[in-house]
Amino acid sequence: MQEPDVIKLLQSYLKFSDSSINKLKIFVKRVIDANKEHNFISKSTESDIWHRHILDSAQLVKFIIFKKGTLADLGSGAGFPGIVLAIFNKNPDFHVKLYEKSSVKSAFLKRIVEQLNLNVEIYSNIYDDKIEANYIVCRAFKKLDRIIQVSREIAKKPHRLIVLKGQNAQKEADNAFKNNKYPYKLENSMTNNNSKILIADF
Repeated sequence: MQEPDVIKLLQSYLKFSDSSINKLKIFVKRVIDANKEHNFISKSTESDIWHRHILDSAQLVKFIIFKKGTLADLGSGAGFPGIVLAIFNKNPDFHVKLYEKSSVKSAFLKRIVEQLNLNVEIYSNIYDDKIEANYIVCRAFKKLDRIIQVSREIAKKPHRLIVLKGQNAQKEADNAFKNNKYPYKLENSMTNNNSKILIADF
C-alpha cells in the first residue's frame, strides 16, 4: 500500500486531519533524510514507509481516547508510534512523552517536535522520570514480559498498555500473563495479517 492509499485510509477511517497529514509528510521526509546517515529504519522499508511505519503506528488511535491525560512511548526510536500519535492529537490537555536512550535519536526527535510544534516531552531513560501515564505504547522495544514488568513497576495505575507485536503475539502473551490475572486482548493489525496489537489494562 503506497502513500496515496495510506493517506486516504488515515483520513477516512482513522480521522486524521489535513493538517496532520501535512505534518506526517514532513515527518516522513525527515526520517528518510536522516536515514541516509543513521539506521533509524531498515533501508528496505523506506519505499514502504507509509504502510510499514506510519499506518502501523497510526492504527493505535483506535484504542486511545485523547482526553486530558498522558501517553508514554517506551523506546521511541525515530518516533514510531509516538510522533505519529502526537501528530494526530489535537487536545492541548493530552500530552505525549517519548523515552529514547539513543542520543542521536533523541536529538532527531527534539528537532521534529520543534519543527512540527508538537505537545511532546522527551526523556533519555524510562527511569529518569516516573511514568505518570494513562497509556503506555511500545513498538520494537523489549520482550513482552519485560514491557509488562516496566509497566507495572514504574507507571501510574490504572493505565492501558498497547504493544505492537508480530506473529508470536499469542505465545508471548500466554507466557507473559501466566502468573497474573490482568485482562488483555489481541487485536488484528491493519498492516500485517500475522501481526497483533496487545492491549492490557492495569
